[in-house]
Amino acid sequence: MTMLMIFLLALALFLVFLLVPSRVQSRFSEIERTFRATLQPSAGVFTVEELQGYPQAVQDFFIKGGYIGKKKMSGLKAYFPDTPFSLGVGKPMVTIDYTQLNKADRPERYAQISSRIYGLPFEGLDSYGEGKGAMEGYLAKFIRLFSQKGDYMDRASLVTYLAEAFFLPTVALSETVTYEQIDALHVKATMKAYGMEVSGVFTFLESGEMVKFTTNDRMAASFDGKLEQIPWSAECSEYTTVDGIRLPGRLKATWHYPEGDLVYFDGRDVQVTFF
Repeated sequence: MTMLMIFLLALALFLVFLLVPSRVQSRFSEIERTFRATLQPSAGVFTVEELQGYPQAVQDFFIKGGYIGKKKMSGLKAYFPDTPFSLGVGKPMVTIDYTQLNKADRPERYAQISSRIYGLPFEGLDSYGEGKGAMEGYLAKFIRLFSQKGDYMDRASLVTYLAEAFFLPTVALSETVTYEQIDALHVKATMKAYGMEVSGVFTFLESGEMVKFTTNDRMAASFDGKLEQIPWSAECSEYTTVDGIRLPGRLKATWHYPEGDLVYFDGRDVQVTFF
């Protein structure tokens, strides 16, 4: 009888564990509800006239990418299924599902990571709002593995938002972003928001596609809290035409350590919804 009671109790606890939403799941669901409720509809469409004064590579992105005459987006939701993800230098690769939300009217970005480590659920939550960035990780739904915040996270979150400006093109034409042409296919972009300034270099193809962003404005943070100033890049590729506009199907993020590159995110078959 005692063994039966222990078994039934363990079974009940296991069912509760399966059915109760995780901390990250609950928070991200609430974030998405608020995100959708507070979206400010973007006025008008993309026009050739508003591109005057921008570097030619930026103009070509919009003109050759099919954006002229299309309605401006106020936000996006992107989903990356079954994505290889590294937990750090010397750490194993895991497969994650990655969901992110970006707003266009102001720098705001959220992302949820869902995976398994050693058979247990692992979840992460990136958040950036009102100029504050944070990153948290949880094992088995409720056990916090790390929580990172501070000035370096604020800066990292803002420059990540800048890196994705052409992923949500309304942002690329925002008053918070200025451009300096380096050459025909390389443009330095600077974003100012919440009293902070970040910058990086966008690389374009002659066909108008944006294929890479590089910056020194991100700090690599390990799970043990160690911070390093490491060059970082985000790459876009495998463009396809969706509803008349060119969109990347693959996004890759890399830390360029002195001893070698660490590709820690390689998302393919991205599913994008614009608002």
